[in-house]
Amino acid sequence: MRLFVLMFFLIYGSMHAYVFARAKSGLGFGWAAGIALALWMVLMVSGPLLVRASENSGLELTARVLSYVSYFWLGLLFFFVCAAFTLDAYRIVLWIAGAVSGKNLAAFIPSARVVFLVPLIYAVLASGYGYFEARNIRTETVVVKTSKLPPGIDTLRIVQISDVHLGLIVRKDRLGLILDKVKELKPDMFVSTGDLVDGQMNNMEGLAEMLREIQPRFGKYAITGNHEFYAGLDQALAFTKDAGFRMLRGEAVSAEINVAGVDDAVGRAFRGGRTVDEAGLLKDLPKDKFTLLLKHRPDIDKASLGLFDLQLSGHSHMGQLFPFYFVVRQFYLPVGMNDLGHGSKMYESRGSGTWGPPVRFLAPPEVTLIELERE
Repeated sequence: MRLFVLMFFLIYGSMHAYVFARAKSGLGFGWAAGIALALWMVLMVSGPLLVRASENSGLELTARVLSYVSYFWLGLLFFFVCAAFTLDAYRIVLWIAGAVSGKNLAAFIPSARVVFLVPLIYAVLASGYGYFEARNIRTETVVVKTSKLPPGIDTLRIVQISDVHLGLIVRKDRLGLILDKVKELKPDMFVSTGDLVDGQMNNMEGLAEMLREIQPRFGKYAITGNHEFYAGLDQALAFTKDAGFRMLRGEAVSAEINVAGVDDAVGRAFRGGRTVDEAGLLKDLPKDKFTLLLKHRPDIDKASLGLFDLQLSGHSHMGQLFPFYFVVRQFYLPVGMNDLGHGSKMYESRGSGTWGPPVRFLAPPEVTLIELERE
């Protein structure tokens, strides 16, 4: 965890230095403006630490304002750097082409001012669009044919939320938008596949009550994500149970269908995390019933293939800010439905909320309806 924090601030600080250099080159400002911009950037780099310190000191309003400003700035900076890197690559290609061909291609090389202003405009537009996209909750419907439904039930509707990240930024208004979609879908079963809460959990009054209003006939189940451990496992579990969910932590229940859930892998590094033999958990469940596995990360345990029918996961947010999706794809299967073979499938949600910047760009949030239909 400490290494992750160190790497984050090293990369984040380097991004600020790069943007400062681009701004200085493009605008040619004087020392006074340079000092002001540098101080602002130091404040923004320190933003996550200041947010945490403010909340721990009971300064919730200060923490919320700082979190909105600093995390929105993080998204803005990310978009700027991506666009500026693209223009830098374009300039390098032209420089190499000119050197190899012996031709003067200076007319095609954008000026330093253009190289600053174009990424700036792109960053502002992408951030603005992404803010509204993050609030536009989509409904994704997945139909799974199965012969393992109990007699008298031809369709069973499971609604999944994932990666809501309730905390300083995602509060009643955003949760309300998500739950409106859930209620519209009239679930028979309601599941949360981790990261229901974020790293900061103070003053969450009213949120559990909103979740508790949803009472499907076949129950509500939840598992831990990595942020349940970051938030403090005991209070995260207490909140989730207060919201009406049954926590599955290396456990399974067998009723209309089998439902199994495991702790997120990050729990191994935290006191209280549970590590179980996933295949051992699944193998003793009734084989004539549909088996649903809840697992926060879209990781596949090959020993479990054939022992479950459908795994529901989240975690990746589909990168949340394009083009970060291409980084995520190096570690996980594509979002959506994946056929794993041996009769097992895995559905990876894009997530319902946001982490960090209150922005999603080309990675819209979702509430997922999984319809189990009798084959």
